[in-house]
Amino acid sequence: MEYAILNLLRIIIHIIIEGTDTAINIEETDGTINMEFYMAPMEGLTGYIYRNAYHTCFTPMDLYYTPFISPKARGCLSSREINDILPEHNKGLHVVPQILTNQAEDFLTVARILKDYGYQEVNLNLGCPSGTVVSKHKGAGFLALTCGLNSFLSTVTEQLEVLGMELSVKTRLGMVTPDEFYELLDIYNQYHLKRLIIHPRIRTDYYRNTPNWEMFRHGLENSANHVCYNGDIFTVEDFKRLSRSYPELDEVMLGRGIIANPGLVGGIRTGRPMDKKQLREFHQLLYEGYRGIMSGDRNVLFKMKEIWASMIQIFADSEKHGKKIKKAQHLTEYEAAVSSIFSELDIAEGAGFKLY
Repeated sequence: MEYAILNLLRIIIHIIIEGTDTAINIEETDGTINMEFYMAPMEGLTGYIYRNAYHTCFTPMDLYYTPFISPKARGCLSSREINDILPEHNKGLHVVPQILTNQAEDFLTVARILKDYGYQEVNLNLGCPSGTVVSKHKGAGFLALTCGLNSFLSTVTEQLEVLGMELSVKTRLGMVTPDEFYELLDIYNQYHLKRLIIHPRIRTDYYRNTPNWEMFRHGLENSANHVCYNGDIFTVEDFKRLSRSYPELDEVMLGRGIIANPGLVGGIRTGRPMDKKQLREFHQLLYEGYRGIMSGDRNVLFKMKEIWASMIQIFADSEKHGKKIKKAQHLTEYEAAVSSIFSELDIAEGAGFKLY
């Protein structure tokens, strides 16, 4: 929101000084003036180390959603989960914790803990397609239990209001067929949500196939709550196409697209591509951050390789260099492979995450 306001003020000042003839063409901004961008909750990827490195080096997100917190038997958070939501680990970031459960009381137990840490909004994960999660009727698996979901939302929204907190929901269209979303939207519309984040795929799609924009339009036009889009925005052109298709849309959540190209929001906002120096600084912060909290080469390498699995895709002719990173067994090998990427390869114009 702050970026949007500053951008709008910049345009107004330009109009006052230069006149309307030479002012920035608002249509050319492709909806970015009022658009807010959110970082998706991605397990193992978008924890506080990543969020802070990103926020330091690139155009800040308006909101950062955390990887899900899974309530434990005694209502405690793991040390990893606590570290991820500690205010001192998220200074200057607008963070929203996500919770994964199908039990209202477990959700509220975690919400109360988060309230004590100063959080005002919590998010319900109804999108995770993982087999181990879905088999327990959590994440996207909860979508199949519409009566249970309705009861859950009734209890949770009522109690969160007492706590002075707000609920947002990240959902898929259904488990098996997109038509399930008609009933699901009717359920969501019974409750006041901070926002409804729609990933327009069904659970069985996982991350394959094309997002169902027709069903997303139904959600956007018929939701009683504010709607945010999530799914397959990998390049500036992808965003422009989305914005042209839904000019009323003003919130977008980015996941795999931002992991592959951390400069994506900056490219959308300014029209300028990310440069290698900026990416290298980001990588160094990320690398040093993980080395600071992890012991042993293996753990750090696992984290960095997970990031590079997506990020290598924005470099031209990168297959050979990508293999070197995959094969690295020690940090010295990894550092040499990364150095060769930044010294020998260029970022491809218009590149983004690739679906295989």
